Amino acid sequence: MINPELHKKPTALDRDKHRNLKLRTALSNLKASASLNSLFLTTAEFGDACKEYPILFIAAGKDEQGKEQVAPVAVFGVTQGENLFLQADGRWDAFYVPAALRAYPFTMARVGPDQFAVVLDESWEGFSTEEGEAIFGADGQPTPMITELRKFIEQLEVETERTRLAGQRMMELKLLQPKRFDATLPDGSTLTVDGFLAVDEERLAQLTDAETLELARNGLLSLLHAHQISMGNMRRLIDRRVGSLANKA
Repeated sequence: MINPELHKKPTALDRDKHRNLKLRTALSNLKASASLNSLFLTTAEFGDACKEYPILFIAAGKDEQGKEQVAPVAVFGVTQGENLFLQADGRWDAFYVPAALRAYPFTMARVGPDQFAVVLDESWEGFSTEEGEAIFGADGQPTPMITELRKFIEQLEVETERTRLAGQRMMELKLLQPKRFDATLPDGSTLTVDGFLAVDEERLAQLTDAETLELARNGLLSLLHAHQISMGNMRRLIDRRVGSLANKA
C-alpha cells in the first residue's frame, strides 16, 4: 500500500531500470518518517502496538459498493508533521516499529485485479549505484534480500486486506464513532486532538449475544480491546511531547 506522505516518489521495481541499484542498509530507513504523526497499522500488529502507541481509526472513504472504510493508525505525534518517537540519530524510541515503516523504502501496489508489484521510493537517500547491498544479482535475478523482503510485503498486503474487512465490519455494527481528546498542559494551555474514530463503549455494550459471539470468534473483540488499551497511551504521548519541548527549550 502506497502512503503518499511516506513514499514520495513510488515506482515499480524493474529488473532493467534498477539492475545496478543498491541499498545502503547502514542508513536508518526510519528517518523517512520524520514528518509523520501517524502511520497505517494492520490489525495483526494491534497486540504489540497497543503497548506503545494510541491506535485510532480514521475515515478512508467508501469502497466500490459504497460501504464506509476506515483505517487504523499508530499515532506518533499530536500535531501535524510531529513524530515524537524518531530520535535525532535515526533511532526509534519504542520497542515496536510498525510493519509499513520497517518495509520502507519498499511497499507493494496493486497493478491489476489480482496482480501486485513491488514498489520502491526512488526519493529515498539510501539508494545508490556505488555502494550498498545489491537488489539484483549479476544474473539479473533478485538477491536474497529482495526475495525475503517481497515475502514480507506480500504478507503485509494480505494483512492490509484483512484489516480493511475488519474495519468495514466495525462500521457496519456502528462500533466506531467520532471522538476527541482534550488535555491541559503544564503551562495551563489546552490541546485538542480530533478528527478520528474510536470505539463507542456504550454501543459495544449493547451488542446482541449473537453479535458478541461473532466478534469473539472472528477476533474483532480482542482487536477492540487492544484499541481500548492503547487509548491510555494518548496521555503518555502528551507527556512525551511536553518532555520533548522542554529539552529543546
